[in-house]
Amino acid sequence: MKIRIKGNSVRIRLNRPEVEAFAESGYIEEKTEFGTGTFIYALQQGGEQTLTATFDGAKITMLVPEVLVKEWGKETKVGFDAHMDLGNGNNLYLLLEKDFKCLDETTEDQSDNFDNPLLARS
Repeated sequence: MKIRIKGNSVRIRLNRPEVEAFAESGYIEEKTEFGTGTFIYALQQGGEQTLTATFDGAKITMLVPEVLVKEWGKETKVGFDAHMDLGNGNNLYLLLEKDFKCLDETTEDQSDNFDNPLLARS
């Protein structure tokens, strides 16, 4: 599971085994240790109709409604996004998506990533 945070946006990408584990258990998390503390980011099944998120100072939890989890199992569904109203005139952009194999050369192990749909067009 990968996280990307930039300004008021949070993007989480999952590879194939992580998508399957999340669909089965309804919860998945990743931890990064800093020595003096641990940063956790997690996906949890729950919420109403769209993606939402919580932050408790050390953990970001993105809540994914059950209806979206079931829909995500479809091979053609890449992911979901939402703008979460923060109540102060600002919003938080949330994006949850499948992690595809890169088109460029990389040293990262991508064996568990989804096949990139752009490769089929080549």
